[in-house]
Amino acid sequence: MFLNSLSGRFLLLTMVFVMLAEVLIFVPSIARFREDYLLSRLDRAQIASLALLATEDMIDGDLEAELLENAGVFNVVLRRDEMRQLVLSSPIPMPIHASYDLRSASPWDLIVDALKDLADRQERVIRVIGDPLREAGLLIEITMATGKMRAAMIDYGLRILLLSAIISVLTALLLFLSVRGLLVAPIRHLVEAMKSYAAAPEDARRIIAPEAGVRELRDAEEALQSMQTDLTSALRQKERLAQLGGAVAKISHDLRNILTTAQLFADRMESSQDPAVQRAAPKLVNSISRAVSLCESTLAFGKAEEPAPRLERVQLSTIVNDVIESERLATGEADISFAEDVPAGLTLRADPEQLYRVISNLVRNARQAIIATRQPGEICVSASESDEDWTIAVADTGPGLPPKAREYLFQPFHGGASKGGSGLGLAIAADLVRGHGGRLELRQSGAEGTIFAITLPKSIPREGAAGS
Repeated sequence: MFLNSLSGRFLLLTMVFVMLAEVLIFVPSIARFREDYLLSRLDRAQIASLALLATEDMIDGDLEAELLENAGVFNVVLRRDEMRQLVLSSPIPMPIHASYDLRSASPWDLIVDALKDLADRQERVIRVIGDPLREAGLLIEITMATGKMRAAMIDYGLRILLLSAIISVLTALLLFLSVRGLLVAPIRHLVEAMKSYAAAPEDARRIIAPEAGVRELRDAEEALQSMQTDLTSALRQKERLAQLGGAVAKISHDLRNILTTAQLFADRMESSQDPAVQRAAPKLVNSISRAVSLCESTLAFGKAEEPAPRLERVQLSTIVNDVIESERLATGEADISFAEDVPAGLTLRADPEQLYRVISNLVRNARQAIIATRQPGEICVSASESDEDWTIAVADTGPGLPPKAREYLFQPFHGGASKGGSGLGLAIAADLVRGHGGRLELRQSGAEGTIFAITLPKSIPREGAAGS
């Protein structure tokens, strides 16, 4: 509908506001008109009385009646030299309803009296007192009927209202056309540009070109242009990365199969008695193992999405013990000690499989960091709880994270926690923790060691979650 549009509502509001302003003008105007009407009757009455006084004699009744009729009054009283004189008179058809002294009337009194006379449909007789012209006496007093005055006030008011309506319509129409040109048209252009861009955000030709003349609208168009430009670039990059990711996943899958076969041959080479082969075989096995691990991590990260965690009550000490036992077996000849500081009976709400993967990833990174130093080290897994959440900390005495790893923490393919790592492990772990509604953060990293903390909320993240 027309009134549901911005320009339509602006047109209606403009007409209402202009009419309201005209009404506020109308009230004092009608009061002023009534005052002028009464003053004109006083002037006419004074002129008629002066005509009589100039003759210094009595006039016949017909002439007196004509003078009073021309003045529009019933009686004329002049006060001159402290003497009150009835100059012209005629029968008064009804008692005097009210008296009005124009000499001391305030603007508010004039407005109230005018509204009363306008609202009173019954004809009344009123007394009006004023100052004579040219100081021809102390005061002049007349009696008159209100019928003709009220009719004149109504006629004046209707003309004022009609003029006000015409002014409001013309003003509203001009403002309507101005608003359509200055606001509505640019807003429509902005909306159409948004719709066009939404249909094909990859098409750079659909990015809006700012052209509004109004500063605020131009700012909006420039902000939209900047957002569309960034989004188009991001979508193109995302598409390229998706294609690259698909290709890498396929290559990693095939490469893993090839490397698995190579690993089998490398294992057999370790049993060779050739000293040169015995020296080279461990390095070859380690290199192939790292390549297989990278392929498996890439394939795991390349999955469309991790499944939602199946939350249930789990005993943390059991999971931590399983992780440490597995990592202790993988330590080999390295001098690494493991410690557990988990309160007995501490249970939390989590997916046990995903929580195992997170803790295992952090402990494995710590083990690899210590092994790289060829120095003794210690890894400690501790836990605590508060009223709001559970906290699991994995601390080690390794050399700390490399600068690149701290700069791109939890971002895949930007450098991992260990030398030569891809960073996929921490990225996957952070995603799994976020799936629980928690957070994985680095609390300390330096020469004295590294501490990662897992924080899991006690509140249920959504209604109907498993567990209690």
